[in-house]
Amino acid sequence: MSETTEQRNSDDAAVTPEAPETPVTEEAAEASPVTAARGPLGLAGGVIKTARPRQWVKNVLVFAAPFFAFSKSTDRTGLLLDAIVAFVAFSLVASSVYLINDAVDVEADRAHPTKRNRPIAAGIVPVPVAYGAAVVFFLAGLGVSFFASWQLAIVLGVYEAVQLGYCFGLKHQPVVDLAIVGSGFLMRSIAGGVAGGLALSQWFLLVTAFGSLFMVAGKRYAEIMLFERTGAKIRSSLKKYSASYLRFVWATSAAILIMSYCLWAFEIRQTEHNSVWALISMVPFVVAVLRYAVDVDGGIAGEPEEIALKDRVLQVLGATWVATLFLSFYL
Repeated sequence: MSETTEQRNSDDAAVTPEAPETPVTEEAAEASPVTAARGPLGLAGGVIKTARPRQWVKNVLVFAAPFFAFSKSTDRTGLLLDAIVAFVAFSLVASSVYLINDAVDVEADRAHPTKRNRPIAAGIVPVPVAYGAAVVFFLAGLGVSFFASWQLAIVLGVYEAVQLGYCFGLKHQPVVDLAIVGSGFLMRSIAGGVAGGLALSQWFLLVTAFGSLFMVAGKRYAEIMLFERTGAKIRSSLKKYSASYLRFVWATSAAILIMSYCLWAFEIRQTEHNSVWALISMVPFVVAVLRYAVDVDGGIAGEPEEIALKDRVLQVLGATWVATLFLSFYL
């Protein structure tokens, strides 16, 4: 999610009095007071706010598979255009899920001290309008996807169905909720591949899957650690987990993630003219994972994109990793 999860998870519950000072998270920012005027313009603004355009940054994952295939593509322009189509389509479909999630949890949001300011809970966007807008966003995304391939439309349909299951109750099921949120990131990567008609490496899928689980479990673990230190609010679904269990899932995912990437790097070296740069890429990748884990272990991990935008060292490691991969494919 928040993937954070992929969803905003509006089933948070205050289990203790709110601490005097708590970090400002993206979720809290999305719950800031609604200042839009009521009326057509306010309604449109409320729908857009609920659609979470700031969350679209997660959809850059659709460019991952095309990046690795770009060097061997005979139609690079077509591959890039297909990836852009996948990005737009996934963004629209993801927004439909946010709208439905807020509509489903409207009563809980109205009882929450900050979430009551969200457009649907505040009455700026009526619930029927939210559902209608969600249908429009989904159909628009589905229509856009056919400009790339019908397989992309299937991936989007599966994503919508899984996320709706999450909205309507699966988010309360231990382990299942972690898997669903993580699957959102995985399906983004798959969408980029099917849009361009690419054969996805088994190692690519493993790295994406366990990388997603690593971030989701890490975020949940950080939330519990923050609660234990400050008494900050946590989502009610976290009461079904212990810190030790989430740490186990987080650490296991990190181990499999690193192992899978190293094996993938050896495969890249064999297929890309025995390039040593693929092996060198393991260094910034592993260090970046360990650097990210520092934030998780300290209980300060928010949304993955928030950490990436704030941690300059992590940004340098990420840029170095991308550069080494670029050299392994194009040098």
